[in-house]
Amino acid sequence: MAVRIRLRRIGKNPKGKPYFRVSVMDERKGRDAKALEEVGLYNPLTGESKLKKEKIEAWLKKGAQPSVTVRSLIKNIS
Repeated sequence: MAVRIRLRRIGKNPKGKPYFRVSVMDERKGRDAKALEEVGLYNPLTGESKLKKEKIEAWLKKGAQPSVTVRSLIKNIS
């Protein structure tokens, strides 16, 4: 199973106010499918991100590939 770390939109936010969970998911599933594990939050309006660095590093060691956006978020916390 190919695994990716990517964003999953959450909440009942009105359009124009996105809020995302950083999730570990099977890459064949859709954006809002059930995640294997939640590893953080990201609010693009404020630029705020809360990432669980240890869990992300563990998944990367297991071979998970981050999406482009998640890769840039990881660089910002390093």
